[in-house]
Parts: sequence; structure tokens; C-alpha cells
Amino acid sequence: MILAFSVAPNGVGSAGPATSESGSVSHAVAAAVKVVRESGLPHRTSSMFTEIEGEWDEVFDVVKRATEAVLPYGSRVSLVMKADIRPGFEGELDGKLERLERAIDDTQGKIGG
Repeated sequence: MILAFSVAPNGVGSAGPATSESGSVSHAVAAAVKVVRESGLPHRTSSMFTEIEGEWDEVFDVVKRATEAVLPYGSRVSLVMKADIRPGFEGELDGKLERLERAIDDTQGKIGG
């Protein structure tokens, strides 16, 4: 499975306000991403989501621990998840993008030719 998730604090937690003066939650997000990186599972972080690939139980364990890492930064935490569950497939974090690029190349050849 590939799971994309975004976790962010709100309010004031034991680590202080959830956001900096500029509204950034980067320290809280850094705590979550550190958990993902230490998991050893394939992952990718973009400006809005972190994607992680693995078996159901191991992926959800990492998301739970990443969410718990954000808890000290707010009085509540918001978690958004989207999953692609495709039994029997591995390496799809990169595989899906490779197929997309090939499809774009195929489409460009048909439009230009």
C-alpha cells in the first residue's frame, strides 16, 4: 500500500503554540517526518504530504507514531490520509511515477506526430 498523509497541530501544546509567528508548523512536521525516515520504509515528502509504502500494519504504525510526535505541538492534531491499496505490488512509490512519465511521453508523441 501507498499512504499519503498530512499531520498538523492546532492550538497550544506542551511545546508551546502550534504555529510560529509566521504561521509555520515546520517544527511539528519535522518531528513527524523524522519518525517516517527512521521507519526504514520507502517514503517521499513534498510540500503538503508525506507518502509512505509498505504493508498495512507497518504503514499505519508509522502514521500513528508520526501523529503522536506532533501532539506536543498543539492541543489537537489534524490528520488527513489517502491510501492506494493494491495487494501484490511493491515499489509503486516510484513505479506509478515511471508509468505516468511513459504515458506523458506517449501522449506527446501522438500530439506532435
